[in-house]
Formats: sequence, structure tokens, C-alpha cells
Amino acid sequence: MRRAFLLNRLLTYTALVFAALLILFPLYWMATTSLKIPRDILRTPSLWPHTFTWSNYRNLIEQRDFLTAIRNSLLVAAMVTLISVAISSLAAYSMARYRTRFRGVFGRLILFAYLTPTSLLFIPLSIIMAQLQLGDSLVGLILVYLTFSLPLSTWLLQSYFRSVPRELEEQGTIDGLTRLGALLRIVLPLSAPGLAAVSIFTFTGAWNELLLALVLITSAGKRTAPLALNYLITTDTLPYGPLMAGAVLSSVPLILLFFLAQRFMVQGMTAGSVKG
Repeated sequence: MRRAFLLNRLLTYTALVFAALLILFPLYWMATTSLKIPRDILRTPSLWPHTFTWSNYRNLIEQRDFLTAIRNSLLVAAMVTLISVAISSLAAYSMARYRTRFRGVFGRLILFAYLTPTSLLFIPLSIIMAQLQLGDSLVGLILVYLTFSLPLSTWLLQSYFRSVPRELEEQGTIDGLTRLGALLRIVLPLSAPGLAAVSIFTFTGAWNELLLALVLITSAGKRTAPLALNYLITTDTLPYGPLMAGAVLSSVPLILLFFLAQRFMVQGMTAGSVKG
């Protein structure tokens, strides 16, 4: 019996170690490649740099102004997250609590809007932004990102709000709270893990998006991080060193975000699965 237990534990840890290596190896390869000189990158692949160099990072920061792109991505992703969570909270609460005649139709339309491929919409969206004189601007980019983040946020928050017992809101209304007050003081605090999870998903989606930014942004000073990385490729020979350095710099904010909010992520992804 003990031998079977030990064997099962060994197989479990072996599978976990293999999965961890499979996930972490690309990150390790990216980080080590960013510290190599071009000669070491192009010759026989090695797991460790023969000659360490920070020239790839200096090239990005001093010559390519990559930190400006990081700042633009932070601004866009943060604003999209704040606006999306604020609006979708109201929309999801109304769909979760109010029994309107066309609630099911609205829910399907929201899901359809989320499932519509970006490649089908970037041309009409670029025309609309041009007519609104918001082309080549971060404000226009934020508005376009909201058209994709709002349906997802609303759809996810519905289940979190439904998991909050109605009795708590009824007690709050007896104590004098309005519907909006019950949402702000009862439902949102109890749905904090779900809000955190939705915020992280929204922030990550806005941070990593490339196609819409490539269509809408033309000025070098308004490029986001993925767009700046894309413009590093100017010839048939890929600049692997600067690309990997840019990928490392772009990954740092997301890694810190997930590290700080991992507890909320786990709670948020399971909060709406069981109705309280």
C-alpha cells in the first residue's frame, strides 16, 4: 500500500516538474537569448550565453525608445481595464438581477459580439475612428479595445453576481440602500475575486493586442509594446537579440501583475462556479 502511494506521489511530481519545465523553458530561452551577442545567437544554440551583453537592452531603450512603448501600453491597458470593469459591472448586474423581456437576447448579442473575430472588424473600426478624428491616437485605441473587452467582462461578471445571495441585497434595501448602493456596498465587495480576475484578463488582452494597434497607430511615439516589437523586424534577417530583450521587458509588468494577483485569480475563476 505504501509502495503504491509513493509511486503515485513520484509520478505526480514527475508530471508537475515536466509541465513546469515545458512552460518555463521558452521564458528561459528568451531571457538568455536577450543577453547574447549576435554571433552566439546565430551559431549552434546553447543554453547559456558564452558572452554576456546588455547591448540589446541598451539598443531598445536608448535608440528605439522602447520605454515609451511600455508606457503607452500601460496607459492603454489600465484605462481599458478601469472603464471596462466599471461599465460591465453595471451591465452584468442589470442582466443578473432584472428580469427584462429581452434579457436572453441581450446576453446572446453580447456573446456574439465577443466571438466575432477581430480580423472582420478592424477595417470598419478604422473607418469609424478616422471619421471621429481619433485615428493615430491612444484615445481611439482605448475606445476600440473597449468594444472587445466590454462583452467579455459583462459575460464573465454575470456569473459572479448571480453567486451573491439576493437576501443580502434585500436586507440592504430594508436598511435604506438603493439598487446602486446595494451594488456598490454589497455585490461588488463580495465579488472582489471575480472583479480581480476579469480585470487581469482585460488588462492582459489589451496589453498583448497587436492587429488593431497596427492598423490604427502610425506615429512612432504612440506605439504600444507589441507594435514596437513588430517594427523591429525591418529586414529578412530577424534581430533576435533586440526582439528577445523587448519580449523580456514587455513580460515584466504582466509577470508582476500575475504574481501579485494570483490568489485573486484562483478565487475569481471559481467564484461563479457555485451559487451561494
